[in-house]
Amino acid sequence: MTPHPSALTIAGSDSGGGAGIQADLKTFSALGVYGTSAITAITAQNTRGVLAVETVSPGVVSAQIAAVLDDIMPQAIKIGMLASPEIVAAVAEAIKGYRGPVVLDPVMVAKSGDRLLTEAAEVALIQRMLPFADVLTPNLPEAARLLGRSEACNAEETVAQGQALLALGARAVVMKGGHAEGAICIDRLVTPSAVTAMEQPRLTTRNTHGTGCSLSSAIAAELAKGAGFEAAVRRAQAWLHGAIRAADGLGIGSGHGPVHHFHEVWR
Repeated sequence: MTPHPSALTIAGSDSGGGAGIQADLKTFSALGVYGTSAITAITAQNTRGVLAVETVSPGVVSAQIAAVLDDIMPQAIKIGMLASPEIVAAVAEAIKGYRGPVVLDPVMVAKSGDRLLTEAAEVALIQRMLPFADVLTPNLPEAARLLGRSEACNAEETVAQGQALLALGARAVVMKGGHAEGAICIDRLVTPSAVTAMEQPRLTTRNTHGTGCSLSSAIAAELAKGAGFEAAVRRAQAWLHGAIRAADGLGIGSGHGPVHHFHEVWR
């Protein structure tokens, strides 16, 4: 019997349920993929902000990953919040023998503006994790921070920064356009051979908590089901657009509410 497609998320826990591990598992389920997880940090947060963060020991992070890889062997891995350089090193060691696609979301700052990655961990992320990234999914501020540059302000700069991230080891980069201006949101898939722009109408809502986590986990889910890079990104972007469009209907929290992961399932 052929096993059902599965994916592993390595990320932090969001007690509010809108981002992190919770968003990733919801996304996997919404897209028909069995979700497994390794928790790197526990955050006390809601739609208004992050109240506390406690990292999980690197040994326990490694043990969670090993437990999944030794038995379930997911078809894709998504990596999110890594919190500390020690956890970055532990994850890099734990997945070094993995041969499936890896999607890396360089989570640095929460929607509320709270930092989720130390400066030392940023350096470790660049040195240790980028070479594992089959798909890197930075927003424009994250891309600029990874490169030590100013934030890209036009298409040419966005593409140039995507290509610079390829040079650091990533095999494909999705430069997310959510932080840019304009009525159209443009994500750009940058590979060594091409740049592909993918457009969606920009939606007006404050309920965008977890968009980055959800997009990267949606890409991982589509890769787990066998899609190629471009098809996986297109499908993930279209699904997330629907989740953002339906977000106001959830009415969760008084701050930046979550996107509606199950907009195609719930009535």
